[in-house]
Amino acid sequence: MLTVTAAVQAANAPTVLVFGDSLSAGYGIDVDQSWPALLQSRLESQGYEHRVINASISGETTEGGVTRISSTLENFSPDLVILELGGNDGLRGFPPERMRANLQTIIETVKASGAAIVMLGIRIPTNYGPRYTGAFENVYRELADQLGVLWIEFFMEGIALNEDLMQDDGIHPNAEAQSILLDNAWPIVRQALADHAMQQTGNEAKSALTRE
Repeated sequence: MLTVTAAVQAANAPTVLVFGDSLSAGYGIDVDQSWPALLQSRLESQGYEHRVINASISGETTEGGVTRISSTLENFSPDLVILELGGNDGLRGFPPERMRANLQTIIETVKASGAAIVMLGIRIPTNYGPRYTGAFENVYRELADQLGVLWIEFFMEGIALNEDLMQDDGIHPNAEAQSILLDNAWPIVRQALADHAMQQTGNEAKSALTRE
């Protein structure tokens, strides 16, 4: 009976959905060492009741994210979505305007579902030249400003140029880097959770007044 009760409580817990690529999927490391797993532990240690669902897929692009965001939202009904996509678009030289359109679709779909969303920006090497790199990085800033999304400029800050924190491929962070990834994301995650809780409280108050 206790097991059933615990399962019901877990199913009813508010959900944080991580929607990303290999940087969030735990590529090349034990999934229990990945930053979303560490996020679950931090939430629990700080008294949050949220469960973390990691719906990240290695190799995912923003276009792939568009194709599965609606079904993912339907399956998990998250309260908060952490969006971490775009790196693979940049590494493959996809047009920044296409990436922007895809990210905008994802963000607007999440907002329409009633969930909050934060965005983890990424930077790429200058292989395609400074003009492409600048246009790519501006996508995150412009979307955040236009759509009112909490974001960070560089999710891999403090990691990307440190060989001791990278896997042998020079692209993916290793297990030791995961706590830094979490620390980079945590301020906007915490802020979004607080904002969402206040919004829910306000909505409940309005509903109570309406019933009276």
